[in-house]
Amino acid sequence: MTVDLLPVAVLIATGLAVGFAAGLLGVGGCFIMVPVQYWLFLTGGLDPTLAIRMAFGTSLAVVLPTAASGAWGHSRRGAVDLQAAAHLGATGVVGAFLGGYAAAHLPGEPLRMIFGLVVLASAARMILFRPCSGGACRTVKARTYLLWGFPIGVICGLSGIGGGVLLVPVMVVVMGFDIHRAIGTSTLAIVFTSLGGIASYLVSGLGVEGLTPYSLGYIDLLQWLLLAGTSVPMARLGVRYAHRIPGRELLLFFTLVLIYIGLKMTGILDWLMPS
Repeated sequence: MTVDLLPVAVLIATGLAVGFAAGLLGVGGCFIMVPVQYWLFLTGGLDPTLAIRMAFGTSLAVVLPTAASGAWGHSRRGAVDLQAAAHLGATGVVGAFLGGYAAAHLPGEPLRMIFGLVVLASAARMILFRPCSGGACRTVKARTYLLWGFPIGVICGLSGIGGGVLLVPVMVVVMGFDIHRAIGTSTLAIVFTSLGGIASYLVSGLGVEGLTPYSLGYIDLLQWLLLAGTSVPMARLGVRYAHRIPGRELLLFFTLVLIYIGLKMTGILDWLMPS
């Protein structure tokens, strides 16, 4: 029996990129994983709707250990607001479970479009914000975190993302966090949202026919092993570089990444630059 090494190499490279992005930008890295996983599942003969669900579920399972690694690194540098992360995560985990349940019963094409539109909306908000420095520019009450956590969690579960692409812009634009502290706090908050999404995709996928051989619900265990095994250690390296880059430059890079992924997943980039 021959083993195709190309998918393995692609997943390892993706895991390295995801881990670095998670530590650097305070995101789960799903915006990198989902397109790659979706393509690999399709080339493996999986139905498009099942492919996008598997990509969402597996990527969220990778987010959990990757975000935890990044959160630990940021907390050691004093860049994590524990209270904010706990309150955002408390309602975010519930919202992510409900969003994931809804996504497990929707067709694949709308899910792909939702993912792309969410990312583009996040990029637009980042472009319009006014930078600040020194932690949070204004006092934020606990109920504000709780109120924002739930809808962000729903979108995370629905679009298969850990939530950093939403949490960071919200904390910067609405709550007045500087970019470094928003990134650090986001890494901890998305540990909670990923838990809700994982539970939902796992339960919803049990007993579904046509999934990959080594799957647990909508989570592919082989892909998870390759992605998490490389992304977790790389998250610590991303943290190190995040605190070396000035806030404005880090914000610009974050926004450009969001724009590219959003255009790609919505199909706008293919329309603008046809092959």
